[in-house]
Amino acid sequence: MTGAEALAVAAVGFGGFAQAVTGMGFSLVAAPALIAALGPHRGVPAVLLLAVLASLLPLSRDWRHARARDAGRLLLPALLAIPVVAWLTRSVDSRVLAAAAGCGVLIGVALLACGLRSAFLRRPAGAWVSGLASAGLNVVGGVGGPPIGLYAANAGWAPRESRATLYAFFLVQNVATATTLGFVRPPWPTVAALAVGAAAGMALSPRLSPAVTRTGVLAVSCIGAVALIGTAL
Repeated sequence: MTGAEALAVAAVGFGGFAQAVTGMGFSLVAAPALIAALGPHRGVPAVLLLAVLASLLPLSRDWRHARARDAGRLLLPALLAIPVVAWLTRSVDSRVLAAAAGCGVLIGVALLACGLRSAFLRRPAGAWVSGLASAGLNVVGGVGGPPIGLYAANAGWAPRESRATLYAFFLVQNVATATTLGFVRPPWPTVAALAVGAAAGMALSPRLSPAVTRTGVLAVSCIGAVALIGTAL
């Protein structure tokens, strides 16, 4: 196993842990490392399949707390945009896609870190903009979390409802995106790392502060995004 592959395995494990604790964060952490190890055209589909598992495992426990109507409000624009974005980027150079994914992660990290608050995000139009932005980032780099995280932070949901709703949204969106882009089987060590990380996160989530985990997710995501941009240049 190369150094890049080992880093990808570690990132997937931590991403699974973060997803189970906060409701998001898997792709932010795992995508830069996997794309750097596998390249954008193989790395993004692999991230998407792993992200499906990262949401499915905790959702199997917390599905009763998901806000189905709110998830659907975000999913409608996302599902409409996915094939359009995939068609528009089908012939784009892989280095451009890698750089775009890294920049998308950095922008998302910055917005999440500053705790953006906006009345617009609590309106129906805010759900459409969030869903469309998430779909674009997900197709390009497998990192559709930041726009939905911002929406959820402004929605005023209870913590358990927020996590379950995010699990449901990302599960459906990632299945749809993977179906559109094509399936790439992730390396088996990443699947094992995801299972361990998600199980640990599910077990420890009642005892951990989401704020502490969120800070770790943002820090690791920032480092990974910078590294991904560096490999694309």
